[in-house]
Amino acid sequence: MQGFSDPQRELLDADSVTGHLLPPGSVFGFLAEHRLALFPAEMFADLFPSGRGRPSVAPDVVASVLVLQALHGLSDRQAAEAVTFDLRWKAACGLAVTDTCFHATTLTYWRRRLAASKSPDRVFDAVRAVIKQTGVIKGKTRRVLDSTVLDDAVATQDTVTQLVAAIRRVLRVVPGAQAVLVGRETACDYTRPGKPEIAWEDKAAKAALVNALVLDALTLLNALSSTDTDADAGRDDADEAAQALALLALLAGQDVEWIDDGTGGGVWRIARKVAHDRVISTVDTETRHAHKSRSRRQDGFKAHIAAEPDTGLITNAALTKATGAGTGDAAAGAAVLAGDDSFTEPGQVLADSAYGTGDLLADLQQAGHDPVIKPWPCAPNIPGGFGLDDFTVDHKALTVTCPAGNTASFTAKTRTAKFGTACAACPFRDQCTTAAAGRSVTVNIHDKLQRAHRARWNTDPQMRADYRKHRPMVERSIAWLTRGARRLRYRGVTKNDAWLKLRAGGINLRQLCATGLTHTPGGWEIAT
Repeated sequence: MQGFSDPQRELLDADSVTGHLLPPGSVFGFLAEHRLALFPAEMFADLFPSGRGRPSVAPDVVASVLVLQALHGLSDRQAAEAVTFDLRWKAACGLAVTDTCFHATTLTYWRRRLAASKSPDRVFDAVRAVIKQTGVIKGKTRRVLDSTVLDDAVATQDTVTQLVAAIRRVLRVVPGAQAVLVGRETACDYTRPGKPEIAWEDKAAKAALVNALVLDALTLLNALSSTDTDADAGRDDADEAAQALALLALLAGQDVEWIDDGTGGGVWRIARKVAHDRVISTVDTETRHAHKSRSRRQDGFKAHIAAEPDTGLITNAALTKATGAGTGDAAAGAAVLAGDDSFTEPGQVLADSAYGTGDLLADLQQAGHDPVIKPWPCAPNIPGGFGLDDFTVDHKALTVTCPAGNTASFTAKTRTAKFGTACAACPFRDQCTTAAAGRSVTVNIHDKLQRAHRARWNTDPQMRADYRKHRPMVERSIAWLTRGARRLRYRGVTKNDAWLKLRAGGINLRQLCATGLTHTPGGWEIAT
């Protein structure tokens, strides 16, 4: 059953004893005074539908600890210790000086209940409701989109480590898996921990190990068909077995390739390429290689935010995998903007060139927003040569005309115009293409809109001035978000997205407190 905070203070209440020492405008002082108004008990009533059993920790206390934990970047154990020994945390939670804290696993328990509920982000939403009620961003019709890469909490694994780990997992959780390899010469002893014992400096030994590991994986996959785990579908152990086999199938194919020896045989070897959306760890299968730029490479997840540039308040946030469908800046940014309930009227959307896709420009146009977005770069194939804007596109006739006056057609399906032999004797060939088959131009479905956007950027000084003035302000919000919290503590998108929402809520609350946030009988206000 749900617990409640006692409205009556104890004799050694931390706030009454040391509350005067809390810095004015601090989150600690605010929570000590307005915790119950921000996180009322009824806000969490659905988490405890039963009225039986031992009362839980008061929800306002746990919500306050979760916010402070995300704001200060602490583990569950560190947060529990802070509540026990730090008078600021005691005051914020309404505890007495002599009170001990709940066990650290209570925070895990609450996060699980929140994640399984219909409103997993209710703490973040509560802070957003405060922002809306204060009117601090009322009438502010600009939003800035940006993203940043957050480091994962696991080690990146090489191909051999992943294959060995995946095979061991299948042998451990899939019924009958161990019998498949009985009597077979395997790549290594899978019962022994650590990497296989080979001469790692010997390239031939490593190549033989990779081939043997893939053969072991394929043997297991061929013998353990999906029907073996379908009989008990719905059971936790059956689901775990199916997941183990699916991961092994993925790993056995993403990093290797078959090399035919020309005599009907061949070997498996590590492919000389990186697979798209590559799994880089069996411990966290959702973390990915991230390339924010050509020179900056990280492994982890990507945090996307929408912020109001004048105040720096984060109006919405989401965490995705670093690569894969729907994780690009423009696609994720559109989803974040659509989920911002404070930005429902037409306004100005600012972002860098990563957001200058035709799809996002079309979405913004349909919503009535003004896209102040640096255009997607259209660098020519040859330095100083002809770029995309030097070609004229007739969207009705589905034709493209090059600077030399040659015309090529494209279809609505392929959307690629190929000039072919027309380039052979063209006097501008050296400025246009080096391809033996001639120049080809791919026409985006939103090409007309993108061309108009690039033209406006080049001719509208006010647009560029707005971009230079307001877009850089989102870097301040990103800095607040990542300072001391660049490395994530959890595994998977769901858990880290929940942390990101708590972190953003804590940062927003800190900014509001600094500007004089208070609660009156009329609601939330910014003191003047």
